[in-house]
Amino acid sequence: MNLSQNSEILLEVDNISFGYDEKNIISNINLTLKKNELISLLGVSGSGKSTLFNIIAGLLTPSEGRIIYRGEDITGKSGLISYSFQKDLLLPYMTIEENVALPLLIKKEKKKEAVKKANEMLKEFKLDAYAKKYPKELSGGMRQRIALIRTYLFSKDVSLLDEPFSALDAITKDEMHEWYMDMRKKYNMSTIFITHDVDEALILSDRIYILGNGNIKSEIKIKAKNRDNSFKLSQEFLDYKKEVLKNLENSNKIIAEK
Repeated sequence: MNLSQNSEILLEVDNISFGYDEKNIISNINLTLKKNELISLLGVSGSGKSTLFNIIAGLLTPSEGRIIYRGEDITGKSGLISYSFQKDLLLPYMTIEENVALPLLIKKEKKKEAVKKANEMLKEFKLDAYAKKYPKELSGGMRQRIALIRTYLFSKDVSLLDEPFSALDAITKDEMHEWYMDMRKKYNMSTIFITHDVDEALILSDRIYILGNGNIKSEIKIKAKNRDNSFKLSQEFLDYKKEVLKNLENSNKIIAEK
């Protein structure tokens, strides 16, 4: 189901460029993220996806352009947009409730109140039975759920997810897709998602940006009303997939010609 029903722009990437040693990594990137929307970045390795994420998160400062968040220029400012990496990065010496509470503690909330809020979130998603356990006691899928809840608590407006499901097996990945879509719907989450998995992008996204050679080559809007398992077997899904693959192939040709 398409969750993006709001035209309010939360985040704007305005003409961003970045490079070093006289070599451009990304050039003139422009994109927007609306409230309740999930957009995916698709492209081969080296096309600039992670560099763009680091700039949005304030970990890198662009050579040109601005990052606008809720109308404010936040270029080069970290700690405002949450960033979840491929690995869950849960701290092994902390319990699950302590790991979830961590972003609240970083924001200077009192520990008692932070742990209480963490437990409320765990209960909300029927994960409260794991509150006192340690990461090593959980499966990969469970750890990734915990990591995404922690990401949400860090920044409730916008999340950057860098291939968070890539290490999971196919069945667990399907379960995580459904779980994250439910989480998005429940909390009106807005997400920018990096993936190399075309099927994953089609299942989750409202829009897909195709990157190649450090530029956005095309934008594809996914207007499917239902994103359940039947969608993956539909002609509509296959048509979208052909369009995405064609655009990826064209962007790769441009890179090869360069």
